[in-house]
Amino acid sequence: MAHSARILVASNRGPVSYTVASDGTLTSRRGGGGLVSGLSAIGPDAGALWVCAALSDGDREAVRQGRSEPGSHMIAVPPDVFHAAYNDIANSVLWFVHHMLYQTPLEPVFDEEFRGHWAAYQAYNTAFADALAEDAAEGAAVLVQDYHLALVPALLRERRPDLRIGHFSHTPWAPPDYFRLLPDDVAAELLTGILGADRAAFLTRRWADAFAACCASVLGAEVAEDGGAVTFEGRTTRLGVHGLGADAEFLRERAHRDDVAERIGTLRAEAGPGRRLIVRVDRTELSKNIVRGLLAYRRLLENHPGWRERVVHVAFAYPSRQDLALYRAYTEEVARVAGEINEEFGTRDWQPVLLKVDDDFARSLAAYRLADVALVNPIRDGMNLVAKEVPVVSDRGVALVLSREAGAFEELAEDAITVNPYDIRQTADALNTALTMPEAERAARTKRLADAATALPPSKWFLDQLDALGG
Repeated sequence: MAHSARILVASNRGPVSYTVASDGTLTSRRGGGGLVSGLSAIGPDAGALWVCAALSDGDREAVRQGRSEPGSHMIAVPPDVFHAAYNDIANSVLWFVHHMLYQTPLEPVFDEEFRGHWAAYQAYNTAFADALAEDAAEGAAVLVQDYHLALVPALLRERRPDLRIGHFSHTPWAPPDYFRLLPDDVAAELLTGILGADRAAFLTRRWADAFAACCASVLGAEVAEDGGAVTFEGRTTRLGVHGLGADAEFLRERAHRDDVAERIGTLRAEAGPGRRLIVRVDRTELSKNIVRGLLAYRRLLENHPGWRERVVHVAFAYPSRQDLALYRAYTEEVARVAGEINEEFGTRDWQPVLLKVDDDFARSLAAYRLADVALVNPIRDGMNLVAKEVPVVSDRGVALVLSREAGAFEELAEDAITVNPYDIRQTADALNTALTMPEAERAARTKRLADAATALPPSKWFLDQLDALGG
């Protein structure tokens, strides 16, 4: 594959994962998502390559055996290096900074253990830069993805100055005062890493502006008057915004398969006949704000007792990052609060909260179709595709209650009922407003929400970035 790929995507997770069967044989499973759709949009003859990490024992065994899917290159980083880079830095530091999740009286603590983890993050990024430098054809376009690989653009620039390099951030970007929680040298290295790209792109203008402000504050870089570029040490990096949309064609087709119809029947039976449904579908990620959503639902039942036995909160909270103790504790708290609400308000014929923690995509689509209200109340979110997906597949129209801290707010606010995600009373009132919204208004809003949600589907989102990079 050396020096032959003309378009490269680099991301932590790749398009294929491997598992080792009990008899030692390897099986592969193809994933989904925006990047998979995007790469397929450029066609099989484009000379594209996806560079990714071996995440599991099965992936590492596939690398050892020389197994690879066409169009992909999986890197086997030592497990201890991967764990430190992924869990201890990317997910426990960078994610927390950009989502502003730290309890600052106690955390973060940047000690010698942190420095060891940071060295692993540097090594992880270096492995990607080395692989990309080896795989890329002369003048190739390279699209580096997300906070896991923030150092790659500058490292790759050193190795291959001929390449056209882009970086895309799928998370929010922290404002300067919060970003500067990081040690000064680490903050500077992250920024200069991304500034090694010809173009750095974000999901919303808000996150792009925050990145530019950090470059000015930490590095003393020059930001263009229109916020569209950052110049540092003689190099200019252009900034772009691409708000990833929902894949309407896929969602609508998938939502009408037999397995979804079966789950619609099950959900209707569990909720009870004639009851309104408030639906949320999330990972148990700290930033998703599931606990406050449950507390707002409890407040709705307290303040508006007429809704008791007439509404059910369908809460799908799929476990996330359960190898981190804080995430396990959060998942347990979600279950505890849901159980308290059911105990306090439930009757023989009515369970106020239907909490499901086993991941089931067909069931999620069933809930999307049935939802009268969709609750999307993150503390902070790069985009939030659930807010875009529900209106696309809704059967009868849905009222969207949306946090102003979701990236999707920028595109959907006009037709959503917006809330401060920390304000329980306001969120409860918003749920009541959503439940009482006239049917015609709800249908009209849903159509406009779906139109906005599908304006930049994954294939166009990817191709627009490639075009902007000169690909």
